[in-house]
Amino acid sequence: MRSTGSAVKAVIRYRRPDPECWEVVVKAACNPLGGTWDAARAAAQAGPALSGHADRLASALATRLGNVGELAVALAGAGDLRALPALRRIAEDDRVPFHVPWVPHLAALPAAELLPTMRAVLRRDPTKYHASTAALELLALWGPAAAPAVPEVVPYLESPYAHGALRALGRIGPAAAVAAERLADFATGRAPKAARHHPRLAAWAHWRATGDPALALDVCGAAVRSGTAGHGLPFLADLGPLAAAHADTVRGLMESPGAWTRVAAAHAYARITGDPEPAVAALLAEVDPDWTGNPALPTREAVRRLGGIGAAAAAAAPLLRRILAARERLSHPYEHVRIMADEAYVRTLTGALARMGAGAPVQPPVPAARRGLLRRWQGQGLH
Repeated sequence: MRSTGSAVKAVIRYRRPDPECWEVVVKAACNPLGGTWDAARAAAQAGPALSGHADRLASALATRLGNVGELAVALAGAGDLRALPALRRIAEDDRVPFHVPWVPHLAALPAAELLPTMRAVLRRDPTKYHASTAALELLALWGPAAAPAVPEVVPYLESPYAHGALRALGRIGPAAAVAAERLADFATGRAPKAARHHPRLAAWAHWRATGDPALALDVCGAAVRSGTAGHGLPFLADLGPLAAAHADTVRGLMESPGAWTRVAAAHAYARITGDPEPAVAALLAEVDPDWTGNPALPTREAVRRLGGIGAAAAAAAPLLRRILAARERLSHPYEHVRIMADEAYVRTLTGALARMGAGAPVQPPVPAARRGLLRRWQGQGLH
């Protein structure tokens, strides 16, 4: 039987660990004495990998002891509604049961079930309550399903969390039209709380809420023409053919010295013009098969954008399969998000291959001989 420490290390390091590792991790995470925080932190990231352990997680949550927040997130990530009572209790106690990177697990739960709790969280003082960033991000991920929370989101435009509020309102869409005037004030810099990074996001949110693209085209187009391209390109991409007047400028930015700008420009150009060929070449140039997870490099974003192009980017499929076949997860400076970061990349790769019509290879389990070797290394403290 593995030690808890070696099992935690294995699930954090490897994409396809021995199933026994997750069994050990879950058992330790469910310890009612709460002395296995590393295991609980790993379990909170696992998502669907823990679907087979949902009953044990739910039973541990029912005791209200131990690592309750992490276990609730783990159960939510497994898509189990039994996480809801614990999440509601945690919110009522003014505690935050998750790091912001863990929010996608909560977004997998039905918005109608958890939205009343998030609205209650947001009704607390928007200038002080530190859960606001995570709550607003959750609403943004739910999108239109979070529409009933618009009255709670709007006051956050006057708070330190204005950026999150703008993003949430934009993702909610037409139901946020009641805030159109406030969004326009942020887009034009008239709002007292408007910061330099708000106008493009606010202009995009205004378009999403009202359906009128004029302000977004003006503000985001000006940003692209001025050289602050990275701030305007994603929004022009979302506008698609409506931004046709900016196509030549966007094409020129595919030769930018900045890799992130090149990727954003390639995506925007394909969306605006419907011509994928130049974009595929630019994006392929940024797909590094030896990428280790360095956030300064836009490799994962390039893969995601190739997937968005679909069949026209099928030339990238062999490279993406090779990256997907790696046994070790991407490195990350923070272990409490390494599993989630790598799983997100795996979903990006498999989704891209599916949209290209190329499928994804079935990944073999770790061979038994190699599992035994790993156990010996771990027992010697070398792994």
